[in-house]
Amino acid sequence: MNHAQSACKRGYTLVEVLVVVTILGIAGMLIIPSLGQADVLRVQGAVRTVVSDLTYAQADALAYQEQRAVLFNVRDNEYTLVAVDETGIDPDLNALWDPTGPDQRYVVSLDNPAYGLSQLAIANFGSESYIVFDELGGPVVGPGSDVPSEGGSVDVMSTQARFRIHISAFTGAITVASVQMDGGSSEGGSE
Repeated sequence: MNHAQSACKRGYTLVEVLVVVTILGIAGMLIIPSLGQADVLRVQGAVRTVVSDLTYAQADALAYQEQRAVLFNVRDNEYTLVAVDETGIDPDLNALWDPTGPDQRYVVSLDNPAYGLSQLAIANFGSESYIVFDELGGPVVGPGSDVPSEGGSVDVMSTQARFRIHISAFTGAITVASVQMDGGSSEGGSE
């Protein structure tokens, strides 16, 4: 084999280069829009976490036949699962146990990088920022009460999406709806 023939075998043809560039261009067009949705996916992850923790608090109240509360702290962008006793709701003394939480307390911070820029926007349960579940998992008006509450909602948002988690009166059913950034509801779903 002479030098001219070996030089031809080392390079790529123009057609091969064009095919590779075209494939990379198509892959780029598929990936770039997905990167824009990362913010929405992170806030959806935060919403799923809040829903799962609300459900856990209901189940824990039912299992132990004791009231449980979820106390939302919008200012600090976190919430705490709390055992309710005769003194009321004290997140410092009665936070549920979580082996992965700070000081073993069941505190969830949405400032966690896994949730991106998710924020607790509103926690509205009547005039309170907490929801109490009775021994049957239904929402009640406050600690030690057996009067059913009217439920309430929590909004979790990011820069591109906002979701409302609603806890129904009497049953404690949890639903999630996408909310327009200006405050109106756009689409719904349930968990």
